[in-house]
Amino acid sequence: MVKKKILITGGAGFIGGNFIQYLICKYPAYEIYNLDLLTYAGDLGKHRAFETNDNYTFVKGDIVNRELVMTFFKKEQFDYVVHFAAESHVDRSITDPSVFVRTNVLGTQVLLEAAMQVGISKFVHVSTDEVYGELDFELSTFFTEETSLLPNSPYSASKASSDCLVRAYYKTYGLPMNITRCSNNYGPYQFPEKLIPLTISRVLKDEKIPIYGDGQNIRDWLHVFDHCTAIDLVLHEGVNGEIYNIGGHNEHTNLEVVQTIIKTLGKSEKLIKYVTDRLAHDKRYAIDPTKIERSLGWKPIYTFETGIAQTIQWYVENNTWWDQIISGQYQQYFEKQYLG
Repeated sequence: MVKKKILITGGAGFIGGNFIQYLICKYPAYEIYNLDLLTYAGDLGKHRAFETNDNYTFVKGDIVNRELVMTFFKKEQFDYVVHFAAESHVDRSITDPSVFVRTNVLGTQVLLEAAMQVGISKFVHVSTDEVYGELDFELSTFFTEETSLLPNSPYSASKASSDCLVRAYYKTYGLPMNITRCSNNYGPYQFPEKLIPLTISRVLKDEKIPIYGDGQNIRDWLHVFDHCTAIDLVLHEGVNGEIYNIGGHNEHTNLEVVQTIIKTLGKSEKLIKYVTDRLAHDKRYAIDPTKIERSLGWKPIYTFETGIAQTIQWYVENNTWWDQIISGQYQQYFEKQYLG
């Protein structure tokens, strides 16, 4: 197997961390570098099994730090970059948009400049379906790669901006790149402020579960392992300059997701607490993944039913991981955000 150097930004996060685990298993000859600032959602515990491996290196650093990033790229001469690092929680972006612009826009530009200087073979920018805005509740409509970008939150606006920068570096400078836009991910090691792990952790503690509005907002759910296989294909087989939508065709209302978790854990729906709706709360997201299925042969292996059952079981068995996260400072944030 050809030896490659691959940089994963945000590899201490949820999707980036799962992707590193995937790479370690599938490509043992690859040299894998994890660049992460270790903000509130960063966790290196998920990599403990291989943190001393010769082919894995962690570097703590801020992607906005131009000097650090340029020096790092010149020293290691990476072949590939898969860019996950981002502020990603919509609620937090509404509270403080500036953090999202700094990391998601300025940080991406720094990485693109460094990638240009060392002449990487591929830059994969991991984005989100939220850049497209919202769909109505007509279930025959979907986001395609040609859908206009109409972001509605500071988070999605910052991601749309970074998407445009990545595309511009391809068009202007010829940087080899792909952009992926995925639907809502779930699975092991997701930070417990997101809907599924938040619900699981609170049901297990018999605590109230906050649901925005009437809970009828619809999301398309994608297991993180299926997302990793798609990114792998895009990295190695994606046509330069192309955008690929990655979706699971698993649409459920937020209320349905919460009810499924409650039922699986044998608890009462009296735990549900409806709270004031989020500002500019998008009604529905749904991705048409036809392009990646036809051009790269990707197919998800998880149905939502199998994936959510596995995910619930993982959180039950790994309660010490999430329990230490939701104590202290995060608990204060939760109470202010949802119960205040």
